[in-house]
Amino acid sequence: MLIDIIVWIILGALAGWLASIITGRNAQMGCLANVVVGILGALIGGFIMSLVFGSEGGGFSDANFFIRLIVAVVGAVILLLIVGLFQRGRTRV
Repeated sequence: MLIDIIVWIILGALAGWLASIITGRNAQMGCLANVVVGILGALIGGFIMSLVFGSEGGGFSDANFFIRLIVAVVGAVILLLIVGLFQRGRTRV
């Protein structure tokens, strides 16, 4: 149980960091934001996989670390792009 939480945090940190680099937000995000974005990205990516492949969880639970990382990065990039769309209309100080 504890090892699963640690793996989710590591996966989230890596996925969030890679997604922030891909979207050009790396300088704006800290470590905690990377972890949160990565974990949310893993959830979004897993949901999208289940829609595309039509299976329960899209096989995400049985996938190895690198497949999980790719899915989490894709989900995190989608999340950051959506957040970016909402932030464009706001004035930055």
